[in-house]
Amino acid sequence: MARAVVEPAVLTLLRRYPRGGSFSTTVTYGGDGFTMCAHVRARWAAPGQVEIALACWVVNMDTARCFGDNPPAQEEMCLPPEGTAEWDEPVTSRVIGHLAARMNPLSAAVPTTDEHLTITVPLVLT
Repeated sequence: MARAVVEPAVLTLLRRYPRGGSFSTTVTYGGDGFTMCAHVRARWAAPGQVEIALACWVVNMDTARCFGDNPPAQEEMCLPPEGTAEWDEPVTSRVIGHLAARMNPLSAAVPTTDEHLTITVPLVLT
């Protein structure tokens, strides 16, 4: 997920928006019976540095659930306040670890008050 979805989303956010703001998007990656979601936030931290915040969660999409009485609700695809999803800290930690390995962070991942993990990376747009 980090290589296929999250890293391109971060690079798109950085290319698309001017310096100084905080920008976010939610991306998804589907598999057999699940959809993995990631809320990605990027903001300019200092000259030549970008802070990337990430929260991941998994939505069960199995056939029994979809055809039964409990299909996934749209709210499950969003974090509060827009939705009801709850971040999965172990999944988030693994995904940000893979992202960090590719983006050479300046420090280890740290938690935020809104249930994201954050790394600061040097700005390199390729």
